[in-house]
Amino acid sequence: MARGPAGAAAVLGPLLWGCALALQGGMLYPRESPSRERKELDGLWSFRADFSDNRRQGFEQQWYRTPLRESGPTLDMPVPSSFNDVGQDGRLRGFVGWVWYEREVTLPQRWTQDLGTRVVLRIGSAHYYAIVWVNGVHVAEHEGGHLPFEADVSKLVQSGPLSSCRITIAINNTLTPHTLPPGTILYQKDTSKYPKGYFVQNTHFDFFNYAGLHRPVLLYTTPTIYIDDITITTGMDQNTGLVNYKVFVQGSEHFQLEVRLLDEEGKVVAQGTGGQGQLQVPSAYLWWPYLMHEHPAYLYSLEVRLTAQTAAGPVSDFYALPVGIRTVAVTENQFLINGKPFYFHGVNKHEDADIRGKGFDWPLLVKDFNLLRWLGANSFRTSHYPYAEEVMQLCDRYGIVVIDESPGVGIVLTQSYSNVSLQHHLEVMEELVRRDKNHPAVVMWSVANEPASYLKPAGYYFKTLIAHTKDLDPSRPVTFVTNSNYEADLGAPYVDVICVNSYYSWYHDYGHMEVIQLQLATQFEKWYRTYQKPIIQSEYGAETIAGFHQDPPLMFSEEYQKGLLEQYHLVLDQKRKEYVVGELIWNFADFMTDQSPQRAMGNKKGIFTRQRQPKGAAFLLRERYWKLANETRYHGSAVKSQCVGNSPFTF
Repeated sequence: MARGPAGAAAVLGPLLWGCALALQGGMLYPRESPSRERKELDGLWSFRADFSDNRRQGFEQQWYRTPLRESGPTLDMPVPSSFNDVGQDGRLRGFVGWVWYEREVTLPQRWTQDLGTRVVLRIGSAHYYAIVWVNGVHVAEHEGGHLPFEADVSKLVQSGPLSSCRITIAINNTLTPHTLPPGTILYQKDTSKYPKGYFVQNTHFDFFNYAGLHRPVLLYTTPTIYIDDITITTGMDQNTGLVNYKVFVQGSEHFQLEVRLLDEEGKVVAQGTGGQGQLQVPSAYLWWPYLMHEHPAYLYSLEVRLTAQTAAGPVSDFYALPVGIRTVAVTENQFLINGKPFYFHGVNKHEDADIRGKGFDWPLLVKDFNLLRWLGANSFRTSHYPYAEEVMQLCDRYGIVVIDESPGVGIVLTQSYSNVSLQHHLEVMEELVRRDKNHPAVVMWSVANEPASYLKPAGYYFKTLIAHTKDLDPSRPVTFVTNSNYEADLGAPYVDVICVNSYYSWYHDYGHMEVIQLQLATQFEKWYRTYQKPIIQSEYGAETIAGFHQDPPLMFSEEYQKGLLEQYHLVLDQKRKEYVVGELIWNFADFMTDQSPQRAMGNKKGIFTRQRQPKGAAFLLRERYWKLANETRYHGSAVKSQCVGNSPFTF
């Protein structure tokens, strides 16, 4: 819960939330190629929080027009990182309102002088609402803290004898009933208890609302006629792999496209021409999940080459996209990858760590993937927001299956089901699918976590949202994660897979692990009897303070966490033979939350500490997951896979 003094209009600043813009263009990950360059802007930026009572001083004084240092003192702020835990000013940790970032960038001479070069500024994520200026000129705005956005800044950097440019980004972390995730601002008006204008940011989710430039910021180039987007879907016909491609080009209607598919040895296995088509790969190697096959995560490379003739001469662009050939299908009691039953044994995660908050960090990311593979985990859910693009790339590379979740967490207020909220949620799903559609690791979209799906407007809301997501991507199933009663859940009829969160003997029946088996079995049976769809136990777990021991087990001890998991596993082992298709522990690692009497320095349900050290439950889960992997592993060759054509839901 963030606190601070502010006037009634302060937090939202001078602009209104929800200025909806239709998606324009693609969002290909910036990769270097013979025709493309990139310049990383990570490092130290100048930073200032607007502590004025109305949080609008930066706009009133137009801080973006001149270097930030000229309008007052600044701090050094590392990017990427959250700003909350970096400094020693306690006001920053829970700050709500506008903060300002600035960076002077020296540009390569060719970028500023070659009018055939397109220069693009890309922000990996800025939480929550961002406004961007280059040399004092407004270039972009974006709502949403977990997905990338960009702006073509060519004209600004090529407008004169410039060797540098000044990038200014203002970010507001305020959450309202119509943001994703939602929140509310509560003004405390009792001046005998609170200063005038005092407010708190309330949320209905259990993780800290870190803010700032959380992911890489960079400049990259393309030619002025360029490959804007690529859409890939894959399939199998006997042992022939099918790669359907569609390439979108901007800058001209007159161009030629050549497409080649290369295997991991660099050998061309298929090729085509034109903006769309199908590549056929005889004896294709399939993309298999980690531990499901002896050769998991096989990736081809789709190379797209554009050539065009202009008055100034020939133009070419080149882009290479990793491609995994795999199929996904759902029956009434199975989840199938490449026609074989797949069982999710994995984790839920958070982008969270000491000091850096939600800031992207390569050493931490690689450590997490090493722990996942040590654990024998084959999957995770991006609880409760889209993770960094680099995370998805490693999932493709290592064979870690992903349930890709939107930031639709904490949707519990009636006003969060309004048309305004729905429109924004639809746009967020468009951005998410646009970014992650080509990742073979992504096998299912999750549109929300634990919404109040029993509220009357929820039925129409989720029917519309799920249908729209399926229109965006017919190749994958769609779910949302529920903790509602099976009879009252108005969104469940529209999902392809039931994902259920439950915390038996933790949030109720405290300490009574003897009731878990009965309650969990009843949960599964009622959900399946009602909907006849496969079920994933998408969250379960117990709070555990590392080093706390008690036998017989008591809550918060490592023994209690292990005992609770064991009771769940007894039922899961029964029901996975019928219709349960997965189990995801909550949580991979301890993480930070708002302060409350229920949280001792954050949520402690991790099987690893926040510093990635194992608790006793990690060894228990490791033994289980490797056993599950050995039971479910498919030992056939990488090519002999039969697609399932008679299942009622084939994607």
